[in-house]
Amino acid sequence: MSQTKTIPVIAVDGPGGAGKGTVSRSVADRLGWHYLDSGALYRVAGYAVVRDGLDHASPEELGKFVSKLDIGFRTGANNTEQVLLDDVDLGGEIRTEAAGKAASAIATVPEVRKALIKLQRLFRRRPGLVADGRDMGTVLFPDASLKIYLTASATERALRRHKQLKDKGIDGSLAALLADIISRDRRDAQRVVAPLKPAFDAVCIETTGIPVEVVVRQVLVLAREVFGTAT
Repeated sequence: MSQTKTIPVIAVDGPGGAGKGTVSRSVADRLGWHYLDSGALYRVAGYAVVRDGLDHASPEELGKFVSKLDIGFRTGANNTEQVLLDDVDLGGEIRTEAAGKAASAIATVPEVRKALIKLQRLFRRRPGLVADGRDMGTVLFPDASLKIYLTASATERALRRHKQLKDKGIDGSLAALLADIISRDRRDAQRVVAPLKPAFDAVCIETTGIPVEVVVRQVLVLAREVFGTAT
């Protein structure tokens, strides 16, 4: 077994809006582990594809383009996460609904997914990694000792997203958000490559109506049981 394989991983998967990011960041912070926001990588790639007018490029062209992107992360002011493309912080540009749609679209392209797999696995460093995404437990880290699958109703997730937008001063149609979430769920679940689904050995946690801190505590309890980690 390679040394990398011995580094502990908590894989957190689930549909958009289920609370993966908030829960994963909090768990990583409590444990003092590294954090991987795989969705941000896909959003950056989707953003770059649209920016450069490659929406209709062939799968091979998209794969080559994405493999050459210089994507990185760093911690900014107030401990905020900055997502970088060519060392430039994209800020809120990759958190828009348009960026989300672009990310979901390129995620169906096998050549793009292959190009991003290597980058994602580089985040597995000591003392451990909390990986947040849609195929962390099924594809990226199938050997993860703890796999979590967070889910929530489509309505709940649309309400959460609507509140996030309002808090940022952005107007958004709740009905349109709900329709987009339902459409994206269907697309993610039906894609041929790495469809969205729980790993066979994942612990499924329903987050509808459940406070984030309660879910975080559930994951930390499981981490303690699996890794013997002091939390």
